[in-house]
Amino acid sequence: MYAYPLELSFKIMALAPQIAVRDAHGQLLFYVKQKLFKLKEAITVFADEAQQVPRYFINADRVIDFSARYTFTLPDGRVLGAVKRQGAKSLWKAHYDIFTPEGAQDLVIEEENPFVKLMDGLLGEIPVLNLFTGYLFNPTYLVKDSAGTAVMRLKKQPSFFESKFAIGELTDIPDETETRVILSLLLMILLERSRG
Repeated sequence: MYAYPLELSFKIMALAPQIAVRDAHGQLLFYVKQKLFKLKEAITVFADEAQQVPRYFINADRVIDFSARYTFTLPDGRVLGAVKRQGAKSLWKAHYDIFTPEGAQDLVIEEENPFVKLMDGLLGEIPVLNLFTGYLFNPTYLVKDSAGTAVMRLKKQPSFFESKFAIGELTDIPDETETRVILSLLLMILLERSRG
């Protein structure tokens, strides 16, 4: 459905987190600007940077919680699925479960090497060295199906003034599943941004 690889650019210096998702041809697919100081997360994914055309909504099922479940819906209210961070499992190594519209867990997002993110986070706190962590340490996340087969990969790209990520498709999956995975990866980036 999409022309891979997809590029996600995350503005580091912006007051409110913003992510633009473009396909391999540079076409804008999604634009997200997260609102600040929200107790219960509610994110609108737009088709344009002017934020005039909403494509999807992401809503948390509870007020600020480490293990909240986030539901994806279309503007007409139809549910596309959900994603949930696995609380304690995600402290060392990011782990998210992705759910079908019916509520069945069918995919997971797992960090390939948690040591890379740890080093990125530690060096990111040291003045001057923090300018180079975006070039040295770049975490990778795999999306796997119930059989453990990797279907997509998200990799942080070397960059200085913004975080860039690339999503690569590793195997064909249905269009609706593909959308759920991309929305899950978008949300994961927003939730994990403070950890590299």
